[in-house]
Amino acid sequence: MQLDRALDTYLRHVTIERGLSEHTIAAYRRDLGGYLEWLADEGIVDSAEITPAVVGRFIADRSSADPKPAATSLARLQSSVRGWHRFLAREGIEDDDPSGRLRPPKAPRRLPKALTIDQVEGLLAAPSADEPIGIRDRALLELLYATGARVSEAVGLDVDDLAHGDVLRLRGKGSKERIVPIGSFARTAVDAYLTRVRPGLAAKGRASARLFLGARGAPLSRQSAWLVIRAAAEHAQITAEVSPHTLRHSFATHLLQGGADVRVVQELLGHASVATTQIYTHVSVDTLRDIYATSHPRAR
Repeated sequence: MQLDRALDTYLRHVTIERGLSEHTIAAYRRDLGGYLEWLADEGIVDSAEITPAVVGRFIADRSSADPKPAATSLARLQSSVRGWHRFLAREGIEDDDPSGRLRPPKAPRRLPKALTIDQVEGLLAAPSADEPIGIRDRALLELLYATGARVSEAVGLDVDDLAHGDVLRLRGKGSKERIVPIGSFARTAVDAYLTRVRPGLAAKGRASARLFLGARGAPLSRQSAWLVIRAAAEHAQITAEVSPHTLRHSFATHLLQGGADVRVVQELLGHASVATTQIYTHVSVDTLRDIYATSHPRAR
């Protein structure tokens, strides 16, 4: 099959049948678009012409690029290529999978960075409670920390997702739904936003069911939510590295430090495997080790 057609067929599959997020689809399109450009430069215009040797040359070429790509980026690229070729073989578009022997590089496992409880409190208090946008931003930050939601999940919330009182319905990766509690502080902040701010924002734009709206009434974007987090961190004078996942990492770490079971935290985070959640237990162990080193008279 012609390469462009083969790629379009695969992207329709992962969009419609697998229900992957727009962010994931964009990453596939970017990775595989680069792959197709490389294939075109090699004179390959049909997917039937791709052999294991061709796939190997492509990965070797990308691995030796200057600057050298991060192991995580290379692993994601290989995953995209393998997923595409597996799909073509499974659907009978091609006779076999030329990427079958491809093995992803082992990426170093980096521990997620969490803020201290004092830092989180400073971050949550940063938006002004006297300004409409500040009230919205505080509601967003409180909700992120109270539920451990991904930023994409938070901006994807509809007002009706709050209709269950003290719990919230989140839609995670692959459109999988989960129910998580929402604490009293977050609920109070969100209620203040809903009654005092959202009606005015909604009046500026087209009717939208989304919970969080921008200054012009359109649904708040993932990028705008990230800017809210970064601005709050700067205002709170937090020097630690802050990312879109910072409040999610802090949520998980603080729960485990407080004695929560790792499988409960897994359910709250929406992780498919408890192994993904267990990385946060390493953070807790490091914290215990630090406390021991500074507190025990014979620790050193």
